[in-house]
Amino acid sequence: MIRWGKSTSLDAPRASGIRAPQEGRTGGNERFGRWTESIARGMGTPWFLLILSAFCVAWLAWNTWGPQHLRFDSAALGFTALTLILSLQASYAAPMILLAQNRQDDRDRVQIEQDRQRAERNVADIEFLAREVVSLRIAMKDLPDREFIRQELRSLLEELDTEEEDTASPSIASQPADPEHPASSTPKE
Repeated sequence: MIRWGKSTSLDAPRASGIRAPQEGRTGGNERFGRWTESIARGMGTPWFLLILSAFCVAWLAWNTWGPQHLRFDSAALGFTALTLILSLQASYAAPMILLAQNRQDDRDRVQIEQDRQRAERNVADIEFLAREVVSLRIAMKDLPDREFIRQELRSLLEELDTEEEDTASPSIASQPADPEHPASSTPKE
């Protein structure tokens, strides 16, 4: 059941101050609205203008130059029947065009709202991504660069070399000196 001011569909604008239509009447109104939109859309085409102009020219020609006993609208009276037909067509065309415009305004309002919500989500996503990029840049500043790693490796190599020399020196000193090779008894520096 539809409640006052509430809309059951998400793509329809909310009714503000207008009582929501009853469920049984919504389908008929929608069909009628689509039908009037198709008529209004048809009236806005060049073909409609050409057909209406051809109809008026044929009407005027027949009632001016046609056989006297077959004429149905008098030129002496200013083509009264044609005037009435065109007035009737205009009186129905104007409300149909207004109805079609109102329906289009409702669709545009819904589309604008959806676009606004999509834009808000996009802005939030962009802000999140910008924060992530900044945090990555900050994290990258904390990472060691190539020169720092080279210096650390050099210092570690130097430490290893000094440790090897320190561990190698006592083992060489504890060995007895070889009289044949006097250079082997001296530790390396």
